[in-house]
Amino acid sequence: MQRFFNTEGPCEPEFHYMVRLDDRLDQIKRLYIDMGKYFVINRGRQYGKTTTLCALEGYLQEDYYVVSMDFQGISTAEFSDEYTFVRAFLRMFAEAFEDSGAGMEEVGRVYEFMKQSEKSTLGEMFYLISGLCKTAGKPVVLLIDEVDSAGNNQVFIDFLALLRQYYIKRRKKPTFHSVVLAGVYDIKNLKLKIRPEQEHQYNSPWNIAAAFDVDMSFSQKQIAVMLGEYEADRQTGMDVPAVAEEIYQYTSGYPYLVSTICKILDEKLPFTEEFSKAGKAWSRQGITEAVKCILNTNTPLFDSMVKQLDTYQDLRSTIEAILYQGERVPYNPDERALNMGVMFGFIKNVNGQITMSNRIFEMRMLNMFIAEEAVKSEEYSQGQRDRNQFITNARLNMELVLEKFVAYFNEIYSASDEKFIEKYGRKFFLLYLKPIINGTGNYYLEAQTLNAGRTDLVVDYRGEQFVIEMKIWHGKEYNERGEEQLKGYLEYFHLKKGYMLSFNFNKKKETGIHVITLGDKTIVEAVV
Repeated sequence: MQRFFNTEGPCEPEFHYMVRLDDRLDQIKRLYIDMGKYFVINRGRQYGKTTTLCALEGYLQEDYYVVSMDFQGISTAEFSDEYTFVRAFLRMFAEAFEDSGAGMEEVGRVYEFMKQSEKSTLGEMFYLISGLCKTAGKPVVLLIDEVDSAGNNQVFIDFLALLRQYYIKRRKKPTFHSVVLAGVYDIKNLKLKIRPEQEHQYNSPWNIAAAFDVDMSFSQKQIAVMLGEYEADRQTGMDVPAVAEEIYQYTSGYPYLVSTICKILDEKLPFTEEFSKAGKAWSRQGITEAVKCILNTNTPLFDSMVKQLDTYQDLRSTIEAILYQGERVPYNPDERALNMGVMFGFIKNVNGQITMSNRIFEMRMLNMFIAEEAVKSEEYSQGQRDRNQFITNARLNMELVLEKFVAYFNEIYSASDEKFIEKYGRKFFLLYLKPIINGTGNYYLEAQTLNAGRTDLVVDYRGEQFVIEMKIWHGKEYNERGEEQLKGYLEYFHLKKGYMLSFNFNKKKETGIHVITLGDKTIVEAVV
């Protein structure tokens, strides 16, 4: 069977094109499993947790009996009380223990235990497991996927407490050599979900867990190796390093997003007229089109994102401030909203500052925020009214876009105070621009320049890129420095022309469009 890019369920190298996990598995084994650690792999949705656990099971089997379970196999009713949970857990445990290669005598002891009593306690179950671990021919490792399924159940918290108790006493009472739990929520937050009262908020039974620091995102090099395997089979003629770099720029290595882009390039775009020529999809233009497809599709990942932003309004407000106002938000490990965002994978801590996790998440959230604003936004309506005049021969006239926005903004907001414009100026331009490029182009904010002084906006329209620096005026020297920074950014994008949108509060300012020449670069500056 021909291999393909998989976005449904765990990936297997014999069936799917995938990033090779050998280095990651070796790291987990050496630093965690071999050292007998208990830990949690908590990452955002569709971050490769299940694929990693499946691969880890095979990787460890020579040295360990690996009991691999999935809590989605336990129904809600089976979490209702201790007795039903014990029977459900032991049913799955016996099957997984047998699959691990354990002897039938040990497995038979589990089934015999279940026959003897319909109502066994957690304590009795752990006593049984301790005996099995004592006589097993290899150390026993327990893997449990989808622990989120147990998050609202007190019986699971009691289960964790007993895991902890046996861990602490394992020199005297044999137990699991290592335990790995996987899910979106970490165990502390599972505790929060069932005991929201202040006095119980941080009283987690899982304080024995080692911090899991293995990077599960894909590097640009790993993506290139995967694409190299694909190219060897398909002979598309793609520039593998360039395509890998472009995919990484959009995804920051988020596994599901990487696989989804590749799947669209392989299975969807070649059947469209624009990308029907062999290998044309595997290009910068193809990737831009694939991203557009992703942004216009409802997926469980994005549905979860919307749900979490609705649930955690403080997190939503923080992300809006970062995207609209360029606000610099320091990372604080004690700030719950930020920690939730990091846990969900929407934002990340980079050198002590919060930034968006990847460009696609940023674009999706920005689209969502703007769609909500558009209903009542005069700027969006004005962009819709003006949009037809900006497209000539299928090309976008960005200079004219800025010129019209300056005229509109000065007419409506010239008397507004500085704080109002600092807070809303960039948002108004994004709202104005959105209907102009909607359906044909995309835009994103360059994370490296997100700050209160300046934000670089990159617009892709039919394969043509426009870089627009949006900034607050802080004097002539600062402005000239910004021009030099934009010049350097144009070099990165191999562009000759760039744009600046300056919100200037100087009473003697000259509003309108100015053209500046810096070496071989032309900068069109719009001042409001």
